[in-house]
Amino acid sequence: MKRIVGFALISALAAGAFAKLDSADADRIAKVGKDQNRTFQTLEYFTNKFGPRLTGSPNLARAQEWAVTEFKKYGLQNVHMEQWGEVPVGFYRGKNQSVKIVSPWKREVVFTTPAWTPGTKGKVMIQPVMEPSTVAELEALKPKLKDSWILMRRQSGIRGPAGQPTEVERALESLEVAGRIYAAADERVHTGGRFTGLTMETLPKSVTLRVRKSDYDEMKLALDAGRELKLEANIENHFVKGPVPQYNVIADIPGTEKPDEMVIVCGHFDSWNGPGSVGANDNGTGSSVTLESARILMQAGFKPKRTIRFILWSGEEQGLLGSRAYVEKHKADMPKVSAVLNDDGGTNYQGGYSCLESMAPMLREAIAPTQKAFPDLPMAVNVTAQFPRGGSSDHAPFVWAGVPGFFSVESGKADYGFVWHTQNDTPKFSIAEYLTQSSTNSALVSAYLANAPELLARVPLAATGGTGGPPAGGAVHYYDPAFREHIHEPGNCDHLDDYEDFTVDAMLRWLGILK
Repeated sequence: MKRIVGFALISALAAGAFAKLDSADADRIAKVGKDQNRTFQTLEYFTNKFGPRLTGSPNLARAQEWAVTEFKKYGLQNVHMEQWGEVPVGFYRGKNQSVKIVSPWKREVVFTTPAWTPGTKGKVMIQPVMEPSTVAELEALKPKLKDSWILMRRQSGIRGPAGQPTEVERALESLEVAGRIYAAADERVHTGGRFTGLTMETLPKSVTLRVRKSDYDEMKLALDAGRELKLEANIENHFVKGPVPQYNVIADIPGTEKPDEMVIVCGHFDSWNGPGSVGANDNGTGSSVTLESARILMQAGFKPKRTIRFILWSGEEQGLLGSRAYVEKHKADMPKVSAVLNDDGGTNYQGGYSCLESMAPMLREAIAPTQKAFPDLPMAVNVTAQFPRGGSSDHAPFVWAGVPGFFSVESGKADYGFVWHTQNDTPKFSIAEYLTQSSTNSALVSAYLANAPELLARVPLAATGGTGGPPAGGAVHYYDPAFREHIHEPGNCDHLDDYEDFTVDAMLRWLGILK
């Protein structure tokens, strides 16, 4: 460690006026961030105005246009939307999203349908039939099951029904049923979905309902008791003819001395869009932190030596598509990116970073002003033998390219699992105090790294566990026909309806990187 610090001092002397963050700048940034913070207000505003922001939806497009306007209003430069690819079919939900038990008793049902799947044709009455328990029973009931709704026996989570399909379920695939109703594992209802391989001519026909466990139990109780079960459903889902271009939002505070080098502050702007959710904590919080850290630095009048770039990604929930494509497109610039500060951990505050020993001295100095401003919110720099390779958020493609990409340690009292991809993802469960700290820390750390004598130490690919992850291929692998064919083979991601794991773990297995 002493040799590292000594080298940093020599580098600083050689750099002359190119010095670390001045204490007056740090104090001014911290004061604006702590006393005039707007992160929570920004979060409330855009989640209320635009709602959830599914990749490929009109909501996301409108929110991105608004974000461009905000960055320009703050005074940033080079503000633009950069296309990373397209989705073959767009999707959004209409205002009518309701399911009710109307007989033998009345009950509101909490539910979701996967994105890129149909809703009902207006308000419909449903009389569900319990899924047959044997193939023989199915054969006997076949005439009655056509165009019926089936109450399925397996539970279904974010990535589809748990375990392998039964013989009865495989037989049901040949029937034209109107819909299937699955139970969630608990009172959380998770939303996922996928668009790969879809065209307007190959859209799914039947409805897939995922309902909270207590609602399912009520339905099954009625059927088991021989009661007539009736539901009223009005589920308004819409498809948008594609291809629909998709973008990342980019904005810069240009560097005054080394504008070609940069620090990136980012979060993904897209979200899932299940009924009830507005994408507040995944990842409206990280998006509002990104926006607010830019505003703080501009209001503080900070002039960085290196460029500080702010990016709102899209396509994250479908497999880091926006960030993968960015790294691919800008791969020649990766050696000049000092660090990527990604916020995607919900509403808890930024509690520090995990890093290699070579990075620790700079990061400890970088977080010191935040620790001074927020003494009741402890932070730490955790040294690890292997650099975290990420894999489930937008810093990961940078790490795979050898750039220090950080998913901050998330500290605090919030239960991320309660809101993650569920109907509970609203600002009601966001904590303003934590968001204030996070946006201020993003501003201070990016300012420190932008003015440091040298770039943060690089990530040796071997330090990430031997491979460094796959080449950051943007949408190339995602749309690769061979890969699409592979994942639809039996046993390969049969039931995934959330591509976060599909495009990371499954793709890595296909590429031969994971066994």
